[in-house]
Amino acid sequence: MQKAKVAVVGCGYWGKNLVRNFSELGALAAVVDGSQATAMRIAETYGVPALGYEDVLASEEITGVVISVPAEAHAALVIRALEAGKHVYVEKPIALSLEDAYAMKAASDASGKILMVGHLLRYHPAFEALLELVNNGLIGTLKYAYSHRLSLGKFRVEENALWSFAPHDVSMLLALFGQSPTNVQHSGGSYIVPGIEDENRVEMTFANGSRAHVFVSWLHPFKEHRLVVIGEAGMAVFEDSAKPGEKLRLYRHVIDTSGREPIATKAEPEMIMYEEGEPLRRECQHFLDCCATGQKPRTDADEAIAVLRVLTAQ
Repeated sequence: MQKAKVAVVGCGYWGKNLVRNFSELGALAAVVDGSQATAMRIAETYGVPALGYEDVLASEEITGVVISVPAEAHAALVIRALEAGKHVYVEKPIALSLEDAYAMKAASDASGKILMVGHLLRYHPAFEALLELVNNGLIGTLKYAYSHRLSLGKFRVEENALWSFAPHDVSMLLALFGQSPTNVQHSGGSYIVPGIEDENRVEMTFANGSRAHVFVSWLHPFKEHRLVVIGEAGMAVFEDSAKPGEKLRLYRHVIDTSGREPIATKAEPEMIMYEEGEPLRRECQHFLDCCATGQKPRTDADEAIAVLRVLTAQ
């Protein structure tokens, strides 16, 4: 099985992490950045050439393109790469409009090449264990879930908290419920930069009556990354801001509804073990595996479009 060779396009705040991971996986072939100085510095650090985008598309050695640039530029870069016969990994969100996302999916379908979107937390080993727990029916049918992604800063001026944070949470919730919501409502407020929402809430209702909400903010006194799921037979918590080994907990609380009033019997939390590993490394490896085998990515264009439908709901 021949390993893909990739070029990372965009070596800034997040792109440099992609460069590091693909380099350590032995797949980095080149870097591209709008700043020539940045491109040359990163290229020298990792021992690969700094190329222009046209050179990447023309290269026979480079089989995959990894795109980490502002979302408004995603569609044009992704479509050109797919049309040039390259597999593509693009950071979240897939696009800012459904029209662009559908065009990207169509280009992937037409080319027969992989299009994968960076919904990072779908590759977190603790979340993978949670999803398996839910799919195996250990806590019964899901009734309610919520995800909080809160911190102080980094403040953005080009995108709000919803677009910056919530794709991860929406992606996880859609995977857990196994369906898209039938109703979505947004609300939020801007307090630091006019017109840029510092906090946002998303309420989702599903066809079977189950509900979920997302609360994201970068204007919060402390860091909280917590996903809570409530089922008929138990409850579980994935808390990414907790210590290693304590990120996934199962609560086998019992609620007796046989009497006039429901009575809760509380249980001590059980720590659920999972394989340790850097989520980004696992995500990058998944992309390389998909490129080599042609398998469908876990976070493909269809999954990303489902997430985008929630983000763009009016």
